[in-house]
Amino acid sequence: MSTALTTERRATLHRRVRFIVGFTITYNVIEAIVAVWAGVLASSAALIGFGLDSVVEVLSAAAIAWQFTRKDPERWEKVTLKVIAIAFFALAAYVTVDAVLSLIQAEGPDHSPFGLGITALSLVIMPLLAWYEVRTGRELDSKSVMADAKQLILCIYLSGAVFIGLMLNSLFGWWWADSVAAVVVAVLAIREGIEAWRGDVESPFEVLEDLEDEGDAEEKTDDRRSISGRANRMHAADYRRGQGTGGEVAGVRR
Repeated sequence: MSTALTTERRATLHRRVRFIVGFTITYNVIEAIVAVWAGVLASSAALIGFGLDSVVEVLSAAAIAWQFTRKDPERWEKVTLKVIAIAFFALAAYVTVDAVLSLIQAEGPDHSPFGLGITALSLVIMPLLAWYEVRTGRELDSKSVMADAKQLILCIYLSGAVFIGLMLNSLFGWWWADSVAAVVVAVLAIREGIEAWRGDVESPFEVLEDLEDEGDAEEKTDDRRSISGRANRMHAADYRRGQGTGGEVAGVRR
């Protein structure tokens, strides 16, 4: 895809990447401060992990920003992917240890209105930002940009898991839900880290589009079959009418 880009279009996409990472860094610095502060107050392993994930996202976005300030960003692709992978692994390690300790000590978080608020806000903002960055990364054919977008997608999963965990604890007193949510996120972080390290980056939006394409292809196949079936029935009806007409002519001749 990158070979079809004009120099002007590539420059536009590079500016868009810098805007995305600039917004990501600004938002995540605020998110990290609020989430870690709320997590400490509520003793929530998942909420603290969520705040640290914001720090990881800042590091990932900073790595992308550094890459796209180089004269030849594509040259630094592999280095940036390694940095992003290490950030994933660091996040997974901390969240896992903290969640396991909380489960062993049977300590659940307190009710956290600020935690619920910041995770709910992220569930609104992050999907839009991730979708925008995925589109940009695909057009640039940049694996590092796609890997950074997966950081944002992981934040969506984390926001949802932490939000559900906090809600379950607040509504039903399920203290363990917070730690379980944190472990799930750690597993996802390890998986994404391995993919980034290998350079095997695929967008979940891409998978959804592939499924839609398959659905469209199946619909077109069904339409062709339906048209073919109707044509066959019309040919059969014409044949029967032809046979009937031939029979009537033969009878008149007799």
